Amino acid sequence: MDSEALKKYSALHPKPAGLTLQYGTAGFRTKAEQLDHIMFRMGLLAVLRSKAVVSTIGIMVTASHNPEEDNGVKLVDPLGEMLHPSWEEYATQLANAEERELQKIVTEICQKAAVNQHKDASVFIGRDTRPSSEKLSQSVIDGISVLGGQYHDYGLVTTPQLHYMVCCRNTQGQYGKATLEGYYEKLSKAFMELIKQSPSSGESQRHLKIDCANGIGALKLSEMEPYFPKEVLIHLYNDGTKEKLNHLCGADFVKVHQKPPRGLDMKPNERCCSFDGDADRIVYYYKDATGHFHLIDGDKIATLISIFLKDLLAKVGQTLKMAVVQTAYANGSSTRYLEETLKVPVHCVKTGVKHLHHKAQEFDVGVYFEANGHGTVLFSKAAETKIRQLAKEEKDDKKREAAKVLENMIDLINQTVGDAISDMLVIEAILALKGLTVQQWDAVYTDLPNRLLKVQVADRRVIDTTDAERRAVTPPGLQEKIDALVKKYKLSRAFVRPSGTEDVVRIYAEADTQENADALAHEVSLAVYHLAGGKGAPPQP
Repeated sequence: MDSEALKKYSALHPKPAGLTLQYGTAGFRTKAEQLDHIMFRMGLLAVLRSKAVVSTIGIMVTASHNPEEDNGVKLVDPLGEMLHPSWEEYATQLANAEERELQKIVTEICQKAAVNQHKDASVFIGRDTRPSSEKLSQSVIDGISVLGGQYHDYGLVTTPQLHYMVCCRNTQGQYGKATLEGYYEKLSKAFMELIKQSPSSGESQRHLKIDCANGIGALKLSEMEPYFPKEVLIHLYNDGTKEKLNHLCGADFVKVHQKPPRGLDMKPNERCCSFDGDADRIVYYYKDATGHFHLIDGDKIATLISIFLKDLLAKVGQTLKMAVVQTAYANGSSTRYLEETLKVPVHCVKTGVKHLHHKAQEFDVGVYFEANGHGTVLFSKAAETKIRQLAKEEKDDKKREAAKVLENMIDLINQTVGDAISDMLVIEAILALKGLTVQQWDAVYTDLPNRLLKVQVADRRVIDTTDAERRAVTPPGLQEKIDALVKKYKLSRAFVRPSGTEDVVRIYAEADTQENADALAHEVSLAVYHLAGGKGAPPQP
């Protein structure tokens, strides 16, 4: 390692005094002007990680659904998964090191993580459409270059596309070709194979309005459009030509505010969906004949996919184990429907994609979605091999056909991470094959009314939880108080958890009516305020 070069380059990317940042589920995220040193140092870290695992590592410059003036960065591990938790620690140390300690920390990471300095390093880089992204990805390149790493800059891509490229590269092309064309071809081919078999249900079924959050999704969907069959008519809104990224639009806005995005005119019963800023989340919605807005979130997407896959698995007659993984935020109605009506096992894990992904890997077929619309389906190696074999060799026509549909599903789903483009095509294929309208899909179960609140506290660490964040262990007396409040309402539950990023406590409550859900959420927020050191004025109903 050339310590003079490291010193020289590091001085060109100085760390602002007094700034400390933490690498979390979303990597690093903050105002774009505070990130230059972080980008340079994550370039360094990616080289070390690449040498440690002797594989290509990805770096994505994005702040997803955050406002346009923010930016962020996250690293992608060899199979397209999120950075290993032990390395999140190194990322935080490196990001917060003072200039003079940088060399020492790099050396320490090399020792702790057994990094072989003589190995080659290779890094894939991608970025979103934010005005700050290009300059920041240049800082990443400086970091990679100073440690002698090789890099390939994909430029503007969705976050899931970069995950996909990294996985393709490290599986020597088994997962697919590590190019945008390869991605478009693989997905569109699987999609066309699927909808070829759908009962023709008239042109109107295939119209879809897409809110692209004024982000990268619009660019990539228009590149992909020539690959789509002519029956698919997608109409792009909020394509980034006029308005600001994520401003009053995008999946996060629609989910949080329970209303349509700006810039998309909805007629009754039209199918619409929204991507988020880096196209790794998707939610669907429509307006009924009375003008009432209906949101179809990640829970309902997971349910639709589960209904479809369960049916196919039964048809191929294999004993493949399927399960759905949710967090405590999943609507109680979805959990009940999956367990009691569909008879599919449901597992609840802590909030955060990495926890869902990890749990889903335990099954032959693991479906996971967060209510916010981030999710995918994982197939075990054994399940995939079995399905592909049946699709080729099974003598029974019905079984073979079902196996072929499953095989195309495997190819259409981006198993590395939640992917709005891939998830959208999966949903569109299922709706076409099952001949379902958006209203029929929505009617599978009715969401329990719920309310999300947050309470500012002096220190979020006073709250500690257990049972996948569904019960509070500290402060003493809080859980007992919540239990007593929940008993007052029908079909109700409530839980509290500390935010991962700021000194607030998040509160979720659901009950039989909106009025009761609101009342329960408010009463729980008062309990948190009084027992967990609330700041400012007490919460108002």
